[in-house]
Amino acid sequence: MEIEINNLSELPEKSMLFFNELNHRKVVAFDGQMGAGKTTFITSILKGLGIEDIEGSPTYSLVNVYDSVAYGKIYHFDLYRLNSETEAFDIGIEEMLYSGNYCFIEWPEKISNLLPENTIWAYIRSTEDNRRTISFEL
Repeated sequence: MEIEINNLSELPEKSMLFFNELNHRKVVAFDGQMGAGKTTFITSILKGLGIEDIEGSPTYSLVNVYDSVAYGKIYHFDLYRLNSETEAFDIGIEEMLYSGNYCFIEWPEKISNLLPENTIWAYIRSTEDNRRTISFEL
C-alpha cells in the first residue's frame, strides 16, 4: 500500500489512515533518510491516538514512552545514536518490542535482528516538490 502526503495539512488524516491499516500489528519500523519526515509522521500518529504531551524525537534518550487511555503504553524509538545492539539491550528494548504495545521505530536497521517477525516496515520517501510517500506491506 502507498499513502501520498502532498502537504502538512493532510498529515492528520493520512497518518490515521496508515494507523488504521496496521490491523492490530503493533511494531512499525520507519525507514527513511534524515529529514524524510519520520518523526513528524510518528508525532501525527501519536496526536491522532490522543497523546497530548508529545516530547518530540527521542534522539538522545533513544525512547519516549507515552501512556494512552485507549492504547496503553506507546513507545517511540529514535535509534540514530544507538551504537550497538548491546546498547539496545541495556535500555530493555526487547521487553518493549515484545510487550504487545505499539512501538514506532526510527532507524530500525540498527536493531533489525531484534525486531519481531511481524514488524511492519514503512518506507518514507520525499520528492523534489516536498511531498512524502509512505509505502508499506501488511
